[in-house]
Amino acid sequence: MAAFARVRLIMLTSVACSTLAACGADDIASPGEGGTIIINPTPTPTPTPTPTPTPPSVTPAAGCPTISAGALTDSGTISNASVGSFRVCTLPSRITGSITLPKIAGLVYRMNGRVDVGTDQGPTTTGTTNVVLTIEPGVILYGESGPSWLHVNRGNSIQAVGTPTRPIIFTSRDNVQGLNTESSSGQWGGVVLSGRSQITNCASGTATPGTTACERQTEGSVDPALYGGANNTESSGRMSYVQIRFSGYILSGNSELQSLTLQGIGSGTQIDHIMSYNSSDDAIEVFGGHAHVKHFIAVGAEDDNLDTDVGTKSNWQYGIVVQRPNIGDALIEADSDDALDGDNPRQNTRVANYVFYQNAQNASSDQASILLRGGTDYGLYNSVVVSPNNPCLRISRAQTASGTQNAAIDEFGAPIFRSVLMQCSGTKYIGSNSVTAADVQAIFGSGSNGNNDAYTPTLTSLYINGATETAVTPFNVSTLNGTTFNGIEQTRAGFFDSTTYIGAVKDAADTWFQGWTCNSATANFGTGNTGLCTSLPTT
Repeated sequence: MAAFARVRLIMLTSVACSTLAACGADDIASPGEGGTIIINPTPTPTPTPTPTPTPPSVTPAAGCPTISAGALTDSGTISNASVGSFRVCTLPSRITGSITLPKIAGLVYRMNGRVDVGTDQGPTTTGTTNVVLTIEPGVILYGESGPSWLHVNRGNSIQAVGTPTRPIIFTSRDNVQGLNTESSSGQWGGVVLSGRSQITNCASGTATPGTTACERQTEGSVDPALYGGANNTESSGRMSYVQIRFSGYILSGNSELQSLTLQGIGSGTQIDHIMSYNSSDDAIEVFGGHAHVKHFIAVGAEDDNLDTDVGTKSNWQYGIVVQRPNIGDALIEADSDDALDGDNPRQNTRVANYVFYQNAQNASSDQASILLRGGTDYGLYNSVVVSPNNPCLRISRAQTASGTQNAAIDEFGAPIFRSVLMQCSGTKYIGSNSVTAADVQAIFGSGSNGNNDAYTPTLTSLYINGATETAVTPFNVSTLNGTTFNGIEQTRAGFFDSTTYIGAVKDAADTWFQGWTCNSATANFGTGNTGLCTSLPTT
């Protein structure tokens, strides 16, 4: 009987299973449940909620602020699909009195062509407070597509002072609209500061170099934009914590502006924490004067990075230079091979604590990552050059390589290298115009003075020192401070800091580059900054 009952139960179970669309182990009660059959109903699917779109976070400001000299024009709004819309306030073509551009949520300032700060006060007047343009932290200014650029005339000045968390951004219209990619460049002009410091290569063939009669015109400018004089200590203002993006438009002929052009400015001008991103020409170019720059970053320049000309006496400390893959020319280009390269004052530029990273073969006739020519005097200290696809150093003209000081011609001596590491191609040195490759090699002096041309990098994040860099004993560049020669200051008093390391970034705890920069696939500067260089901050 018991056997019959078990058979009957099995038969009933089989019949139940045959009537179900699906009958698996989970659908049948376990033996401990006394044989009771449990049928789990198929659950009703939960509808997938439709995501609520995140509304753009930027709404246009109600209107433009009132300024005292040369009214702003309300040019409507400009939209960015990702972040929202901004009120556009167009600057006048000439700012005729001192003004402040305030930071206002949902507002950007526009340069529709050349914008002059004041009028040229000439080479002999004194003071640079005729017109002062003040720009508040966090302000965004853009150049309309084409030859739009900002020019601070002699006798006037700029106070563009951002903060480590709220940099000032100069950029292009396409960047504001969110249209740029990481290969975009050359969409507007750039920023130009003109001063009354000494220069050479005078526009007038009868002028004496280094005097108030020696003036030059901004390269490519159609209207007068003059610089030059004899006041080496004057101030053209201050630029700190500033990004300059997608610049380099051709003004005329083959003359392009850089992200930042410093021409004939005096040593009283303060330039620090400047980032150039994707300039179609140089990252920065200095024409004469006494320009001193601290904490400079250049990413993606398509020509040279540090370009110094026409008799400048300039000092540089702490810098990161990274080229985009497969584009760009020299990391350093100093002076030019022309008929006026014997003019005085002779260039004397000193650079310390830099990391140079070249991702491509040189694009033009510079032929090497560092080109020194035109009789320039130059010093490179405590720096790293990573350029495995290029010769590292080229020196042109016997006067450039001359190791004899001569005050009569303002000749300070041969280029100087101290605690410099270089990774180069198979050909490391190039000589030209009466200078041999062996001469260049001897001037660099690998194996002495802390120099090494057989360097293998251990940098992390492209620019943070690793074991190899940390092991190098730095040169004390503070000993250069206050150097004078031929009656002219070569290094500004107190400019160079003594460091315990070479390179730009001592270690992971050294974060001077964070906050005020932007990121790209070429170089990432960490979190907490303004985001991608192809986008804009929304606060």
